[in-house]
Amino acid sequence: MNNFVYDLFLWTFSVLVDLFFREVHPRGSWKVPRKGPVIFVAAPHANQFVDSLILMRLVRIEARRRIVFLIAEKSMRRRFIGFAARLIGAIPVGRALDSTKAAPGRIYLPDPENEPLLVRGVGTNFEDKEFQVGGLLVLPNVNHAAANAEILEIVGPEEIRLKKPFKGAGLDLVTGKQLVVPDGEDREELERVWKEHGFQGSRFRIAPKVDQTHVYDSVFECLHDGGCIGIFPEGGSHDRTELLPLKPGVAIMALGALAADPNCGLKIVPCGMNYFHAHKFRSRAVVEFGTPVEPSRELVELYKKGERREAVGQLLDTVYNSLVSVTVTTPDYDTLMLIQAVRRLYNPKGKKLPLPMVIELNRRLVKGYARYKDDPRIVDLKKAVLRYNHRLLSLNIRDHQVDYAKLPILKVLFLFVYRLVKIVLLSVGVLPGLILFAPVFIAGKIISIKKSREALAASTVKITGSDVIATWKLLVSLALAPALYNFYTLLLAYWTYKNRVWGIVPEWVPLWAIFIFGYIFFPTITYAALRFGEIGMDIAKSLWPLLVSLSPAHGNQLVKLRERRATLAAQVTDLINELGPEMFPDFDSSRIIADPYHETQLLHKHDSYGRSRRDSELDGWSEPTTPTQPASTHIHFATETGSAQGHLPRNESFKNIGDIGLFSSRPSTPHHHRSRSRTSSGGFPIQGFSALDGREGFDEVSKKIRGAMRERGIRRRTSETERAWEVGSGGGE
Repeated sequence: MNNFVYDLFLWTFSVLVDLFFREVHPRGSWKVPRKGPVIFVAAPHANQFVDSLILMRLVRIEARRRIVFLIAEKSMRRRFIGFAARLIGAIPVGRALDSTKAAPGRIYLPDPENEPLLVRGVGTNFEDKEFQVGGLLVLPNVNHAAANAEILEIVGPEEIRLKKPFKGAGLDLVTGKQLVVPDGEDREELERVWKEHGFQGSRFRIAPKVDQTHVYDSVFECLHDGGCIGIFPEGGSHDRTELLPLKPGVAIMALGALAADPNCGLKIVPCGMNYFHAHKFRSRAVVEFGTPVEPSRELVELYKKGERREAVGQLLDTVYNSLVSVTVTTPDYDTLMLIQAVRRLYNPKGKKLPLPMVIELNRRLVKGYARYKDDPRIVDLKKAVLRYNHRLLSLNIRDHQVDYAKLPILKVLFLFVYRLVKIVLLSVGVLPGLILFAPVFIAGKIISIKKSREALAASTVKITGSDVIATWKLLVSLALAPALYNFYTLLLAYWTYKNRVWGIVPEWVPLWAIFIFGYIFFPTITYAALRFGEIGMDIAKSLWPLLVSLSPAHGNQLVKLRERRATLAAQVTDLINELGPEMFPDFDSSRIIADPYHETQLLHKHDSYGRSRRDSELDGWSEPTTPTQPASTHIHFATETGSAQGHLPRNESFKNIGDIGLFSSRPSTPHHHRSRSRTSSGGFPIQGFSALDGREGFDEVSKKIRGAMRERGIRRRTSETERAWEVGSGGGE
């Protein structure tokens, strides 16, 4: 790895990532070790090559470290991606499933009850050189999921034994107990064949055994030098809502490195890649760093003694549990939508939470739902929430827009006209850039959809193939945008040469100045179109609910929907308050959202910075909130339902149109003068802070002092790190 090339590459792609994502929040980055060998384990792998870019950048900024990522050898064969991966020192990894090929004949299990590992073939030749011990038998996809099993022994041309049995739909395919239709096949035709000939076995593919010796050698060399390895242990990108089973490679790497050097101090850092609409333009993300995992010496000794499967399995379970603690995983998409709906209903006061807090609340709700999903109260509440969501969908409005129903008709009419005028004004800034940059948008859309379909057809785990869309949109933009700017600049220079742009450009202006002007002007109007368009789209989304409010046919429905929402919010809050303490013993003392029906609790649970203590504990995402007022003053929260008061959420206003925020690795925060004392009366109410009434009071004061000093130190180190990050600077090893 060349440090200068790595940083230059990362800076170049960071600009694209910042344009694609509206916000990227790090959380818990202080947990990343600043020295020594580290393996970053990231999941879920929901955005093909974008995940690694985001993680590389955050680790470079927050910890001043560089990561060597493992990349599929198949991707290395792609011209541009392979070239970029070699620039940053990526290690290619061969994957057996990338080299599958169709095999002749069919296979079935002759005795699945007594001998589930014995596979028999019809028209096969397992003694052919293409079949290898350690290779894979891969069954056809069923519901976008395939089963595969490793070959343990080749008994003969028509018999082999497996290392592990087939399960689920794969077991049905090779037993014929019930009709299972592989993806892409005609059910009626398959039923006709079954009626005429009975069960004939299943088609299958084979994958060779892959020798990973050179991969582990490269990894061990990097770790021995104190470097960082990055890996996505699920084995590939996907668009599922749950974690896929982890590959054993990460455990083998960690235990192998510690077996060679027990005192190297290797740590495994789990990284949760949490996205809000991962493949959509101007979406949001939270990258959460978990507590580093240190493999125990007992596991290392077990590995060295030759009991590798046991040691690897135990460490893999630990890594999996660590990843679950930093991600939001649900069994399916419908459950995820249900959890998000409940989270919005559980916030009746409209307190706008930072994205890391949203992730934390989602995670707790998922845990609670998994535990109590069969409870009759949960079942009934689930049905009510789903009906509410269905009604929102039928009216084509969002949950936070239901509050438009309580506005007077005249105010609704005024807001509609006011925002319509805003859109017209914004369109003036959007149209030039939209027209000029339209070829990139269109090409990116078409190519990304095509590539997602190709990836879906070649994958055994993807559902829609949306995990590759963001990657291809960025790649298309990277290729076409410079070409388009060059074309427009050449066109402008030619126009100037011909007639000086209808005589507008003076004769004394040289042609080379036109090129400089073009390379500044065209990207500027494109970025202006991006900013104006982003705000304009947010405003446009708020127009339809206003029209619904004004409509005689639907206005009353919106009022009823608001009443239903209030009832649901009360039911959700009551049920969570009842079940929460059963699952979380510290539920009341560590609330993320205060009980809206006990206002006094809300005021008493805020520390001297004027924010929730739980918020303070949980926002270890490297950008502590800056103190703005003493606790004695009135506490005000930005509300998601602020539209009801005439304000627009997020970017639906002109107020932040100048807030460019080119680097979106952390949320923007107000700037404060450094001369302002953190411990002055403006930051702490001195009288309340220094009240000592025994041992408990002293402990409370000590905690506040330590917390304030820790936040100040983190803020100082973070600012110093940002200033110190220069292209090619040290810290990579």
